Amino acid sequence: MKKIKGNTPKGLTYDDVLLVPQYSDIRSRSEVSMATTLDVAYAEVPLRLPIIASPMDTVSEDKMGVAMWEEGALAVVHRYNTINQQLDMMDRIIVGAQSNAAAAIGTSGDYLERATALYGVGVRILCVDVAHGHHILMKEALHELRGHLGDSIHIMAGNVATLEGYNDLVDWGADSVRCNIGGGSICSTRIQTGHGVPGLQTVLDCAASDRQIPIIADGGIRNAGDIVKALAAGADFVMLGSLLAGTDETPGDVITTRDGKFKSYRGMASRDAQIEWRGKTSSLEGIATTIPCKGSVRDVLRDLERGIRSGLSYSGARTIKELQEKALFVRQTSSGQLESSTHILKR
Repeated sequence: MKKIKGNTPKGLTYDDVLLVPQYSDIRSRSEVSMATTLDVAYAEVPLRLPIIASPMDTVSEDKMGVAMWEEGALAVVHRYNTINQQLDMMDRIIVGAQSNAAAAIGTSGDYLERATALYGVGVRILCVDVAHGHHILMKEALHELRGHLGDSIHIMAGNVATLEGYNDLVDWGADSVRCNIGGGSICSTRIQTGHGVPGLQTVLDCAASDRQIPIIADGGIRNAGDIVKALAAGADFVMLGSLLAGTDETPGDVITTRDGKFKSYRGMASRDAQIEWRGKTSSLEGIATTIPCKGSVRDVLRDLERGIRSGLSYSGARTIKELQEKALFVRQTSSGQLESSTHILKR
């Protein structure tokens, strides 16, 4: 995205657009398939749902990993722990999931030792997890990981906000790229730093690449409709945090108050998270909060699945690829956004 004198380019987010309904010959939503794959060690990891749970310490540990695998999705176990603690979690996932075990590492410190240890227990999907992925440390880490582990692992990398960032990560060795900076519900990066690109625009930009590496839309997705828009714009997967937070399978104790039962949910750049996992803070680019308990993540995923299936059928698409080929977006005004919501209570 280049500077334009006098005008700045507009960036679209999910509320700014709608998908135009099209003729459909789909008689039943059961005809719709959201199946997709991740390439791992010259093979394919099949996923029934294009949904990945975010590597956050209030979202993804071993219970989430097993539950997501059982529902045909994927969870990336967070890195905000010791290597042995992460290995213990991965052992419990690998018993059930085998090849569907994914874990996060960083780009400095013990990242190479952690990656090697994870590989040793059978993990074949590694997520190089940093806030600003278009960075020299990411470049060096990807080269180091390839040098040590070769092509026998799938490396998920990010986050990036631009086509240039996406292309560079692919060229540096990433097998999939997390796209979006600052769009998460508990992320304050755009407020604190003034940097970012609206989430849907990031996906649209990255999808224009001539590279063919999976795009993971990460952040700012609040419902099944947003997932459908992300997939239509060119994403192959979506990564979710807040939509899965508060479920039974997330880490942490249930907090009981007069207003009900809650669980903690926090950004990994929040003060609380930074102090807990490294004993100090740097840039504060997230917040901590609580979220109402939701029950099993399986019920959440099934609700999302129903919405996504319906969404594809409105475009007459039976697969994600067909959705991307057929999708037509229309811009909507602020009045259109209001009309698109359930608004009887706002009268």
